[in-house]
Amino acid sequence: MNTRLALALAVSLGVALPAYSLAANAAAGQQAQQANPFFAESPLPLHYPQFDRIKDSDFAPAFDAGMAQQLKEVEAIANNPAAPTFDNTLIALEKSGAVLDRATTVFFSLIGADTNDARKKLQADYSARFAAHSDAINLNGKLFSRIQALYGNRAKLGLDAEGLRLVEKYHDNFVRAGAKLSDADKAKLKDINAELANLGTKFSQNVLAEVNASYIVVDDVKQLDGLSAGQIAAAAEAAKARKLDGKYVIALLNTTGQPALTNLTDRALRQKIHETSVSRGSKGGEYDNTALVSRIMTLRAQKAALMGFPNYAAYGLGNQTAKTPEAVNAMLGQLAPAAVANARREAADLQAMIDREQKAAGKPGFELQPWDWAFYSEKVRQAKYDFDESQLKPYFELKNVLENGVFFAAGKEYGLSFKQRTDLPVYHDDVTVYDVFDADGSQLAIFIFDPYARESKRGGAWMNSYVSQSALTGNKPVVANHLNIPKPPAGQPTLLTWDEVNTTFHEFGHALHGMFSNVKYPYFSGTAVPRDFVEFPSQVNEMWSDEPTILANYARHHENGSAMPQALLDKVIAASKFNQGFATTEYLGAAMLDQNWHQIGVDQVPAPHDVVKFEHDALVKDGIYYAPVPPRYRTTYFSHIMGGYSAGYYAYIWSEVLDANTQKWFRDHGGLSRANGDHFRKTLLSRGGSVDAMQLFRDFAGHDPQIGPLLEKRGLSGAEGK
Repeated sequence: MNTRLALALAVSLGVALPAYSLAANAAAGQQAQQANPFFAESPLPLHYPQFDRIKDSDFAPAFDAGMAQQLKEVEAIANNPAAPTFDNTLIALEKSGAVLDRATTVFFSLIGADTNDARKKLQADYSARFAAHSDAINLNGKLFSRIQALYGNRAKLGLDAEGLRLVEKYHDNFVRAGAKLSDADKAKLKDINAELANLGTKFSQNVLAEVNASYIVVDDVKQLDGLSAGQIAAAAEAAKARKLDGKYVIALLNTTGQPALTNLTDRALRQKIHETSVSRGSKGGEYDNTALVSRIMTLRAQKAALMGFPNYAAYGLGNQTAKTPEAVNAMLGQLAPAAVANARREAADLQAMIDREQKAAGKPGFELQPWDWAFYSEKVRQAKYDFDESQLKPYFELKNVLENGVFFAAGKEYGLSFKQRTDLPVYHDDVTVYDVFDADGSQLAIFIFDPYARESKRGGAWMNSYVSQSALTGNKPVVANHLNIPKPPAGQPTLLTWDEVNTTFHEFGHALHGMFSNVKYPYFSGTAVPRDFVEFPSQVNEMWSDEPTILANYARHHENGSAMPQALLDKVIAASKFNQGFATTEYLGAAMLDQNWHQIGVDQVPAPHDVVKFEHDALVKDGIYYAPVPPRYRTTYFSHIMGGYSAGYYAYIWSEVLDANTQKWFRDHGGLSRANGDHFRKTLLSRGGSVDAMQLFRDFAGHDPQIGPLLEKRGLSGAEGK
């Protein structure tokens, strides 16, 4: 998953703001500005952020001054007595808000990657103010009149295709932000946007607080049977950090499933972990999110109605490639029966394994439950393919995967090279920084890599841009990848699971999308594409994780450098479709749940005490409910859909249709090669949002996408419900 914070603030946030006074006297004000690293561009290479100079106390002054400055710039544009032109209106808007952009880009990046109490308070204090600021711009009648005039006369402006698209996108986004509403409705919209901003912040902070508070304490090391020595040592360190010396702590991730469930032999402990995980946000107490969910969904339904749409999904999908809820429903509905049928077949194999083991041990049988799935699927995989994750991990040391896998593939495909540098400041000791060089030796970008989980970091994996490419500004990209890999005890190697290897390749696909950007206007830079298209390039990059020449280069034993045996490589590839029924069903459960929440009207939103019931009924209605496979996220900790992916979690599978078609294109054209990579870069990765997303795909592939390759990739082509 990636983040376009600056774009979100510039185009889609939402009343009146307090003016910022620099100081009682001009000299003090100038001194304060000079001390604040956000008031001028960073002097570091490619305007890399000055993390060593940034203090939490710098943010509020930069926010206040930045908003005041941008409103002043916007007022000058709106009240310009000259007739509206492309330059004096849209280019001026593209250049506005520099201080605010620098400050918010770093701030929201750190909120995700390394938050603290001061930053949480700032986030809560400023959420509604940022929404108000965007509304003050988007609902400015004079400004919209100028944009509307340009839009109506766009054919006569003499613009190139990218300039023409900029006119069209600005007009569309102002309309979608409410620019055509009456003054009374604009006032209602401002109130809704402000409240939604506050509630969204509260929801995300609750999720992070509860996942950190929901750790499982284990008294007896015997209960940790099945975990490796390194995992047990990490659990002991986690306990010690919480002043629980002599005990063991299993921390949770934000997903429903938890990594420890794959290995723990203690079934009662597995059950406790699972039940703790799925009850987050819905069991009462200070972090309960049910009331927030009910109110957020009510406000979103009200906003959609205000904008003339039957529900929030219809509003939210209007500028995506899917366009309509009906199109999304059709896609998900086509996949769900096949996914559940596959999951049931997989469950039968797991149940047979359980029955055999219990009978052999002279113990009573039991029915497969969600907390059993990961444990017994690993056993079945061992039986079917004669290997398990523990055999793989010694060959997947983190730095080696990154440099000799991810970077190596980018060199083969695009001619890129990488050099680690240690002279630039970082916001956390876990972070490493690399210069990225193009095939001709010129610097393309700076890449920031932040791999480890920590309490100050939100769950999941994502990419963000600290500096976005633009010919207008002359900026080159500074992009970051964030993962949530458990950090091993000091002195121990970081050994990845196969899923973590794939995630590392995936997120770097987002990074490539940002680094290869070659557009004129900041609005279109990098990953500024529809939400249901943005995951596509990252999914494509996953295909190189098990490409034989790439895998052979990085799959080396961390102790002696020996290559992973070919027989084990073959088993990894052969098992690539294993457990896909489970994976697809848990994903579709979350995606369909998202659509159910956002396809209801105002009068259909459940009260807080009915939120959990609504979720259950929705899954049953859509035929995706299967008790052993709960959704990847339950509503009360589903941060994606309370943030930028509202009505948009389907995007991963929607994009995967394009990905599967693209993987087939690469295979049909000879696989990994510079020629194929350069074609992908030129026709799609470098274009950002400057061309319609589906046209970009057609420019690359030469045809419209087809669903067949996805069904084959997910192992669903022969399943019931095809």
